[in-house]
Amino acid sequence: MIIEINKLNYIYNQETPFERHALNDINLQVAEGEFIGLIGHTGSGKSTLVQHLNRLMKPSSGGIKIDGEDINAKGVDIKKIRQKVGLVFQYPEYQLFEETVYGDIGFGPKNLGLDEEEVHERIKESMEVVGLHYEDLKDRSPFELSGGQKRRVALAGVIAMKPRVLVLDEPTAGLDPRGRDEILEEIQALYNRENITIILVSHNMEEVARLVDRILVMDKGSIAMDGKPREIFKEVEQLEELGLGIPQITRFMREYRNKGNDVRSDILTVEEAKIELIRYLRSKKDA
Repeated sequence: MIIEINKLNYIYNQETPFERHALNDINLQVAEGEFIGLIGHTGSGKSTLVQHLNRLMKPSSGGIKIDGEDINAKGVDIKKIRQKVGLVFQYPEYQLFEETVYGDIGFGPKNLGLDEEEVHERIKESMEVVGLHYEDLKDRSPFELSGGQKRRVALAGVIAMKPRVLVLDEPTAGLDPRGRDEILEEIQALYNRENITIILVSHNMEEVARLVDRILVMDKGSIAMDGKPREIFKEVEQLEELGLGIPQITRFMREYRNKGNDVRSDILTVEEAKIELIRYLRSKKDA
């Protein structure tokens, strides 16, 4: 297992009148190469959990192992842990700080002590992965770019570290539909090409349904549900009790079936719905 979490607890403002339990006895195992969607209403503990994965936060109690190593053990190499687990925050473009795109993406690899040639290759490769043209943009200031391009620069900076685990906290927040689709396509292509482990934190059920192969649902600092997307999105009432919904296309197909149409109700994407509706209409025609 690339990630092993055992009885993880985190308490904000511990031993004060403002004490609040943000994580409650989290037990979780993530296999290498999984693509996980982490969902839950605001305040459910999603961001707190993922910030524990590369030691940005330390647990009040419990343990976390990354690739078999206890990341909270005395003397652990935090730089090594943060190379293995790359975390891209919501609105990562606000974390850009170098004068050029080249410098910003290369900041992390340089801090790993890599030689200049290796840093150069990683910058070029990561820019290609996120759809940024190297020659056109390498010397540009990241602050002159569009919102979508800034998001790609920030993502490229993490990819250039070659993490084993990539954590994406609301990677499409604030983007227009085209920018959102482009970022998602690049994330999917990265996963298919590198087969790294990805954890996608999102409020967007369509994004989750389209990309991931396992969903974790958080509520009140605990994992309330854990399963395949089709299994999770079948539990409409339970999700609604947790303040969540299902993909719009899934809801449409469920309602269409309830009106007497013999179609699958576990459809997750528009592409699946198109295939299923064509099948159904053809079967009616041939009947």
